[in-house]
Amino acid sequence: MSFAIKHGLFKLSIIDHHAILGVSLDADPKQIRLRYLKIAQQLHPDTYKADPAKKQLAGQILSKLVNPAYEELSRKNSFAEHQLVLTQIGKRLAENKDKITTENSSVQELLTSGDRLELVYPSLLKNLIADQYQSLEQAMNKVGRISELNMVYLMLKCDRQINRKNQLPPRKSATLSKPTVSQAYQTQVQPSKVQSSPVTKTESEEPTPQSRVASFVGRAHQYIVKGDYDQAITELRDALKIDPNNSTTHALMGSAYLRKKQLTMAKVHIDKAYQANPNDPRTIESKKELEKMTKIVNKSKTSSPNSTSKPENKSGNSGFFSGFFGAKKK
Repeated sequence: MSFAIKHGLFKLSIIDHHAILGVSLDADPKQIRLRYLKIAQQLHPDTYKADPAKKQLAGQILSKLVNPAYEELSRKNSFAEHQLVLTQIGKRLAENKDKITTENSSVQELLTSGDRLELVYPSLLKNLIADQYQSLEQAMNKVGRISELNMVYLMLKCDRQINRKNQLPPRKSATLSKPTVSQAYQTQVQPSKVQSSPVTKTESEEPTPQSRVASFVGRAHQYIVKGDYDQAITELRDALKIDPNNSTTHALMGSAYLRKKQLTMAKVHIDKAYQANPNDPRTIESKKELEKMTKIVNKSKTSSPNSTSKPENKSGNSGFFSGFFGAKKK
C-alpha cells in the first residue's frame, strides 16, 4: 500500500501531521496526546490477530505515519517550527483565496462559514475523524480529505487576520465550481502554467524575507527528520544569507551538525543562536542537545584506558559546553 498523499497541505510538499493524527490545527498538547493514544490503541497488532495482512498494514501505518507525526507535534521545538511554516503558507494561500474551487462538501461548507469559522471547522473535522482508521485501505484517502479541510481553514484564518491588520472588510466567499481543491492549488503553486498572458506581479505577491526564511527552515527540518543532514545544512545556509541573525536557523544548523558529530561547527551556530535569542525554544533545545553530546564525549575520553585526559572538573564549569556558554578557559 502506498502512503503517498496528494491532497490538501501534502500537495504543497508539507507533511500535515495534524491530518495524520486527526487533530485540529488549534489543538493543544493534551488533545494531541489523547488522540494519538486512541489511534495507537486502534492500530495495535492485537486488534488484527485474526487477519495477518491487516495486522501488517496497521503496523506500517502506525510506524511510518502516526508515530512520526506525534513525535513532531509533541516536541516543543519541532512543533514551533511547524507552526511557523504553516503560518507562512497560510498567508500565501490567503492571497489566492478567490481562486479556490472545490467539490468537497466539507470544504464547501467551510468556505461559506464566514464569522462561524471557528465553530464550523471543528464540527466538520469531528465528522471526518470519526472513522479515520476504521478502514485501513481508505485511511490515506481520509487523511487527504482532512488535510484539504485543514488547508482551507488555515487559509481563511490567515485571510481574516490580514484583513483585520489592514482594517479591511472581509472578502466575500468564493463562487464554487466543479474542479477539485488539488486542481485549484496547482493553479496557485504553479501560476505560470495556467496564465494565458503575462501578469505583472504586485508588491503583495512578492515573497517576503520572513516567508523565504521560513520555507528554507521548513524544508531543512524535514531533511533532518529523514536523516539527510547535508541537504538540511544547505537549506539553512540559504536561509542565513537572507537573515544572518535568525536564532531558529542557527539553532537548527547546530542540531544538524550535532547529528553529524561535528561538535565544533555545532558549537559555533548554537552560540550564535544563543546570542540572537536565548529564549527561542529551538535554541534552548539545541543547547541541551549540545550539553548532552559534550558530556558523552568527555565521559568517553576520561573512561578510556589509554586516555591521558584529566577528569572533568566537578564544579560544572569546565569542558566544551561550559566554554561555549561563557566559562573561562584554562
